[in-house]
Amino acid sequence: MTPDSPGSGARLITVSAAYGAGGSVVAPALAQRLQVPFLQRVTTTAGDVTQPPPCHERLTPEEVRNTPVHRLLASLSQCMPVGPTQSPPSTRHQDEDLRCGAEEEIHGLPAAGGGVILGRAAAIVLGLDCGFHVRLDGPPARRIIQGARIEGVTEEQASQHQRTADAARTAYVRRLYRAGPADACHYHLVIDSTAIPLETTIELILAASAAVIRPETALA
Repeated sequence: MTPDSPGSGARLITVSAAYGAGGSVVAPALAQRLQVPFLQRVTTTAGDVTQPPPCHERLTPEEVRNTPVHRLLASLSQCMPVGPTQSPPSTRHQDEDLRCGAEEEIHGLPAAGGGVILGRAAAIVLGLDCGFHVRLDGPPARRIIQGARIEGVTEEQASQHQRTADAARTAYVRRLYRAGPADACHYHLVIDSTAIPLETTIELILAASAAVIRPETALA
């Protein structure tokens, strides 16, 4: 069976998650339940099925370095006249390199029989006809509380993490794909995972992905 053939359930699931919505908990748990590779945000490669790499709600330093906004500021700083002038690297080419690298790994999972992808604008890259796409979100105040609990930090620290993570990850999607990561049109399922326990959220995703009706199936 292919990852999305009728009756198999979707074995290719993408998870887009705002800070504190629990993407760092839900996505690796789905990969473990399905026994498929886990591909997390733009800073890492596919992880071992049984021991996925550490996953974070907050924006990691590696993720910051790989965001288009950070690289735009870096390229602008290279334009400051401090000696012989040099042409800064084209931000368009940098964006293209980042996009191609992330998309190559995304497109590799269907051929490998499936996987779970966190972030990377994977739902937009693949489209609704390939994989099962989920958005986890919730009111910022509740996401801050849940993010603090997941990360083991204070709510004040979580509030700072929420602002920086949401801004950078939104900028990544808007800059590379001219789209909004919270736009429901990209997803099969949108869950307020601050109102529904994360364990239940995992079960909901598994059940919904197994029941999804593809257009070609509906017309049969």
